[in-house]
Amino acid sequence: MQFHHHGYVTTDPRIQPAAGIGLDRPDELPDEMDVLIVGTGPAGMITAAQLAAFPEVHTRIIDRRPHRLEVGQADGIQARSVETFQAFGFAEELSREAYHITEMAFWKPDPERPEHIARAAQPVDDPQGISEFPHLIVNQARILDHFAESMANSPSRMRPDFGVEFLELSVEDSVEFPVAVRVRHTAGPREGEERTVRAKYVLGADGARSQVRTSIGRRLDGDQANHAWGVMDVLARTDFPDIRLKCAIQSDSGGSILLIPREGGHLFRMYVDLGEADQHGDVRSTTLEQIIQQANEILHPYSLDVRHVAWHSVYEVGHRLTDAFDDVEVSGDESGESDDVGTCPRVFIAGDACHTHSAKAGQGMNVSMQDGFNLGWKLGQVLSGTCRPELLRTYSQERQEVAKNLIDFDREWSTLMAMKPEEFEDPSFLEDFYVKTAEFPAGFMTEYRPSMITGAAEHQHLAEGYPIGKRFKSARVVRVCDTNPLHLGHQAEADGRWRIYAFADRPAAGQDSALTRWAQWMVESADSPVRRFTHEDQDLDALFDVKVVYQQRHTEFEVTDAPQIFLPEVGPYRLLQYEKVFGVLEGEDIFDARGISRDGAVVVVRPDQYVAHVLPLTDTAALAAFFEQSMQPPRD
Repeated sequence: MQFHHHGYVTTDPRIQPAAGIGLDRPDELPDEMDVLIVGTGPAGMITAAQLAAFPEVHTRIIDRRPHRLEVGQADGIQARSVETFQAFGFAEELSREAYHITEMAFWKPDPERPEHIARAAQPVDDPQGISEFPHLIVNQARILDHFAESMANSPSRMRPDFGVEFLELSVEDSVEFPVAVRVRHTAGPREGEERTVRAKYVLGADGARSQVRTSIGRRLDGDQANHAWGVMDVLARTDFPDIRLKCAIQSDSGGSILLIPREGGHLFRMYVDLGEADQHGDVRSTTLEQIIQQANEILHPYSLDVRHVAWHSVYEVGHRLTDAFDDVEVSGDESGESDDVGTCPRVFIAGDACHTHSAKAGQGMNVSMQDGFNLGWKLGQVLSGTCRPELLRTYSQERQEVAKNLIDFDREWSTLMAMKPEEFEDPSFLEDFYVKTAEFPAGFMTEYRPSMITGAAEHQHLAEGYPIGKRFKSARVVRVCDTNPLHLGHQAEADGRWRIYAFADRPAAGQDSALTRWAQWMVESADSPVRRFTHEDQDLDALFDVKVVYQQRHTEFEVTDAPQIFLPEVGPYRLLQYEKVFGVLEGEDIFDARGISRDGAVVVVRPDQYVAHVLPLTDTAALAAFFEQSMQPPRD
């Protein structure tokens, strides 16, 4: 964590000095704002938290509830989400209170006594070591609390506007604040009052019954629900031995349970198979007592004595998706490009507002947060003048494909969970599928296609371990200035900046090399993205966080041997930033671990942690051309 560069800090360094809108933020929802977010669920809150890093952008987030969420329906946190929380600064704290999934038990009918269930397999949750981050279970409400704290501690001093309900919107492109939004106050001294507020952009993160989605003419299309499940968070006494393990349980009767232990050591969740959903919706009337009875029948010979129910519901599995995640009409081809190339979106939807599926793959909240992370930095950079509005077209193009892949996976997983044991040709198919597909539910299969912010793979061979379009997979290095071994990727904060990692060629620091010539170009050339797009009043690393990793160990050179681009002056006192220079860790050489060429490479990473490009150190023209596609020089 960096602080003191603006002066000595004696208070909590996580609370950043107020700036921009944070200096005089209106207490009540104003009549005009840059971004209005509807809904304080995971998609809305992460978007707000990312936009909070742009204090010059006035963002508000509303919710019709009068207060924070207290009982959240989602609870599974995939490793990709924990990786994201690391960038927002609360992964470690959340991990301490969460339940950690390390193995999953599969229970099936006992071959000798089929009326009894027996443990059939217990595979490791992440056998391939996909991520250094854990797979967690924690209440959705606590995650939203952490995002709220991140917003409040930001220079923007953002906080949700509870008790404000979205009604409808319309768009008038000819005015400064083109989106007119009708809202109603549902709590507080203005309760019942309706009014119109205006925004430059609106995000609908208001759930599966999204009114924002309706206002822009989008609709959820897909499969009708055909299977019903009862879900309950309970405190109970039981003799079932794996009650504190994630379990898939299949009984001889055909019923099944997905068991998810919850944080705190006592609470657990059960998804209980209620069978085929009827056409009259009678399954919705299934009582809690009936769900508990069904759970006991599936668990036989074990029993479940429920003592307290924190939350329960009945739902039917359905898979639905919108054709686009914004208000721009799309063409009939598969590219997702706008019919009118001059049209840029003004209204977006995210999360359940544009994709719905079952809860059993643990993807809903996680994918929704990645929707918001994807959109938040783009809105921030467009509204702060760093990028052109055309950048916003990439949101729907990128996230709609991810949602489709999610629904395809979830359809297969939920179908398998509903099958009877005898319907599997291979008795171990379910657990084998769980292990084989581990990378997808962990959140690491997303791969964005080439676009203005994702390059082609012409030079992918220079850094094979950093596939373009996929998330930047961290590895350990040594920070030279203080000799600390740490994860390179963990140093990236959710501050809206691009990351550029320069992996040095063979010569050591201080010697003439392709790296030193590249670094000189970055500082001196008018074509350098750092020089072209950073305002003269900003620090050198205000838009681009440029780091170097040398092939030598930290004891073989001095940090001051590194070129200026890696030792920028920051803050009013023009102090040197020493923490951008790294050496390899003995026994864990990042060049070998990530397949990086010994001739060096440049790896460009987007603000949402996805690899945008891989280039040789010698091709500065390609680097300049890449950023020219989306960014624009600062206005005087």
